[in-house]
Amino acid sequence: MSGSETHTPKRGPAAGFEETVKDFWRSRPVRPAHGRKFAGVAAGIGYRYGIDPTVVRVALVAATVFGGFGFFVYLLGWLFLPQEGDRVSAFEGLIGRGRASSSPAFAVLLLVLLFPGLTWTLSGGWMTDGTGLIGFALMAVALYLLHRSRGQFNRPTMPAPEYPTAAFSMASASTSASAASSSTTTATEGGWDPLAADPSAWDLPNASPSGGLPPQSPPPPPAPPMPRGRKSKIGVATFGVAVLVGGVGTVLGLDGEPWFSMQHVVGLTLGVVGIGLVAGAFVRGGRGLIGLAVPLAIVGMALTTIPFENFDVRGGVGDLSATPSQASEVQPEYHRSAGNVDLDLTKLPAGSSVTTKVTTGAGNSTVLVPVNAEVKVTCETGAGDVDCLGQSRSGLGVDAVDFTAPGTGSQKIVLQVKNGVGNVEVRRG
Repeated sequence: MSGSETHTPKRGPAAGFEETVKDFWRSRPVRPAHGRKFAGVAAGIGYRYGIDPTVVRVALVAATVFGGFGFFVYLLGWLFLPQEGDRVSAFEGLIGRGRASSSPAFAVLLLVLLFPGLTWTLSGGWMTDGTGLIGFALMAVALYLLHRSRGQFNRPTMPAPEYPTAAFSMASASTSASAASSSTTTATEGGWDPLAADPSAWDLPNASPSGGLPPQSPPPPPAPPMPRGRKSKIGVATFGVAVLVGGVGTVLGLDGEPWFSMQHVVGLTLGVVGIGLVAGAFVRGGRGLIGLAVPLAIVGMALTTIPFENFDVRGGVGDLSATPSQASEVQPEYHRSAGNVDLDLTKLPAGSSVTTKVTTGAGNSTVLVPVNAEVKVTCETGAGDVDCLGQSRSGLGVDAVDFTAPGTGSQKIVLQVKNGVGNVEVRRG
């Protein structure tokens, strides 16, 4: 027995959803030992369905950036797709369904990583408006359609069982014992065999009438070859539509339409490219779109996490330090496009109340406030650390820290600190 999969999905409308899902699990992709970049999830899916693994990698990266589900899906594939040479996946090996090359401890580690991965995905802003769930649904539908249309190709052959020779060894031992017993009986009865073997052992079972070997069953037919169609023009068509969508969106944005911001225009263009990549996976085309999808994904991530409105060349470049001693000396805004801003408000008179704002495109912002003042403060940064009167945040797209810190005096300060890239610190001095 070779142990190879013999199940094939039903073709045409008769292949229902349940049958397709069951056949996907029976013949799920195998993570290859060679030609992979990390764990082989993208390579296994690409080889299984005859598409470029780079397309799968780009889709997973884009899903990670826009929604976070790409990382979660990759962990699921690592856990539930068997590695080349294994009969079971890491999870199945963990629960005793067979032996996998991954150790049980490593399978437990992957299970543990699933929970923070899912938590990070669900806590992102993309889940608030449903974009992350839509992306996950699109990935699931694309995988379902891939298996439904191309599941009959490149079906994996599982390795033979681990202990296939046990019954054969017992049968051989029984046959040898029987032959020895027959030889002894023959010699006792006066017969003689120069080979000391049972003469009946030379009778082959199921032999043909002419004395030859029995007919052998024909080998299983090979898998049908991958169809080779004409070169698809979907890449050129998608590129043209993407340029058209990006151009129209940019014109509408410049014309004053508030919805068509740069973030939305890049998102629409990337959506068109993503649809082209998915469609190209079915018709073996559109590989050139990868070079457009990667930079668009990077730009989109930057636009959604970094407040570029702070990068205003009119704000100047260089460090800014201010220590006002009167309320009238406090400016409405302290701004730098690039450079550090240090604002000291501890020299203000005890009864004065002020409102000001500190914005920096790239650099660190530090503000000192009086010890006894009541402070209403908002701190925010696109990338960096925030330490705002004991409230700390760090990372990309840090949520605004907005609260009121009570004081023992009559002095009131309303403060907003917003950075594009850099650290924000507000402390009492």
